[in-house]
Amino acid sequence: MEEPLVPLVPMSHTAHIRSHRKPRRNASSLAVRAGVAGGVLSTLAVAGASGSAYADEPVTQTLELPTLTADLATQIAQSADATQQAAANYELQAERDAAAAKAAKQAKADLADAKKKAEAKKKAEAARKAAAAQAASRSSERTTLSASASPSTTVSAPASGSVATVIAFLKAQVGDAYVMGGTGPNAWDCSGLVQAAFKQVGVDLPRVSQDQSTAGTPVSLSNVQVGDILYWGSAGSAYHVGVYIGNGQYLDAANPSKGVVIQDLSGYPATGAVRVL
Repeated sequence: MEEPLVPLVPMSHTAHIRSHRKPRRNASSLAVRAGVAGGVLSTLAVAGASGSAYADEPVTQTLELPTLTADLATQIAQSADATQQAAANYELQAERDAAAAKAAKQAKADLADAKKKAEAKKKAEAARKAAAAQAASRSSERTTLSASASPSTTVSAPASGSVATVIAFLKAQVGDAYVMGGTGPNAWDCSGLVQAAFKQVGVDLPRVSQDQSTAGTPVSLSNVQVGDILYWGSAGSAYHVGVYIGNGQYLDAANPSKGVVIQDLSGYPATGAVRVL
């Protein structure tokens, strides 16, 4: 039998090279490619539609602010009123505190002044009582004055009530302080005390010791009597004064360390004396 003839199909002259062969596409590969292409196109369509929609409507962001309700406004008003009332209360309290402090200060000053007046009144009363007692007794006081410059002499103290008042006032001040320029009622200098003592009986003496040393009738130390003014230094330029109280003693506002004291004349003899009563 003759073998059937196989038809010859002309081939490209490069067909025998593998890299030049055109690959075959099967159905599954075509399906996959079609699906991918379709998905891409769908995505682009959706994106385009979305972009178009958003382009028509601009994007805005709205912030919602809290609404001021009537209750909140009332609370704010009440809080403001309370703050104002508190401030007014603080101011009122401050005024009351200041007034109380001022009143306390004034009360303290009034109390101190009242104490001074009461003490002065007490001393004056004691002086009047002592003067009345001495005036009632009318006894003569005998004193002996001992001084290095003169012989011992016995002198009689006057029984005058005026002198007794002066001496009583002076003794009531014993223990008070010495202060330069002091005129009482609790602090004295020498001439301030002498002036105040004689003022009790209506005798107005000069203020300073220099003038007091020439204010009355000069008397010798050998004839000095109770109530005579003693001075140290020259007459008219004396630097210290005191009052003779008998028994060789005198009373004076001595100095800041001693104050008002009673001292022995023999320990500090006077230069001279004057009599004003």
